[in-house]
Amino acid sequence: MFRFRWARLLSGSGKEALPPAAYFSALPALETEHLLLRPLVRQDARDIFAYASDPEVARYVLWEPHRSLSETRAFISYVRGLYFRGLPASWAAVLRDSGRVIGTIGFMYYNGVNRSAEVGYSFARSEWNKGYATEALRAVIGSAFAALPLNRLEAQHDTRNPASGRVMEKCGMHREGILRQRIMNKGEFADVVLWSILRSDLERNNN
Repeated sequence: MFRFRWARLLSGSGKEALPPAAYFSALPALETEHLLLRPLVRQDARDIFAYASDPEVARYVLWEPHRSLSETRAFISYVRGLYFRGLPASWAAVLRDSGRVIGTIGFMYYNGVNRSAEVGYSFARSEWNKGYATEALRAVIGSAFAALPLNRLEAQHDTRNPASGRVMEKCGMHREGILRQRIMNKGEFADVVLWSILRSDLERNNN
């Protein structure tokens, strides 16, 4: 089974957790070996449109391929509005060596009562199978548990997209099962696989 030492990523977990709105309104920059995760800016539009207009990238997610650069700009404005309101949102995933945005990763929801959240991601097809999604997800998991009063982090993927599940498994998430016809995606009901990781999983893995 994949094991990863979370000590460095969780180094801030001894501090008092941030109010979720404070965290979401100023998402921290996160660095991995190859990536910088940072908030989206308006200048990201062309890079994002380059992959978000690809039907294969959008095939198993709930958004439609972008049809124009103006749609991408509207998406960025929407995400920046979420930052302003302190709501769950996404980072841009930027290649450190080129400065090019190759994807987004972030929070689909946050539930303060149950101290749970869901994370999701999309990456350019040209960058698939290079380990970037795994790097990004690992960094987000570490940041979320270090900074938020979080007990459970979930992720899900369409059963027809097992590669996404392999990313979740590599990051120490646990496969919980299939939720039948849970989502309507592009005009048809789709089954999804639900994964999760708990704070206790990270603590156990760090001992």
